[in-house]
Amino acid sequence: MESSSYELNASVSSLEFLSLFLFRPLLAIVFVFSLLILGWFLAWKLVLVHVPLVQEIFGLRKKTVKPKPENRGRFTQIYNNMDSQSSASQW
Repeated sequence: MESSSYELNASVSSLEFLSLFLFRPLLAIVFVFSLLILGWFLAWKLVLVHVPLVQEIFGLRKKTVKPKPENRGRFTQIYNNMDSQSSASQW
């Protein structure tokens, strides 16, 4: 009778050993990773999707190409004036 109670105690202690050194750390790691993934998902949905740099890196926003205006700067006006004066002087 004593040997069966000893075997029962030995099996319980091995379960406790497995629980203490295998299951608890594994569950802790899974819990931490799930919190990290949940936090990243919330940050992505609420903030990061709206940041232009992140949009360009992940290809979420296509760059719109705006045509440049004809007379956009000082140099264009100067060269246009020179061209108009040279064409007027040729006549």
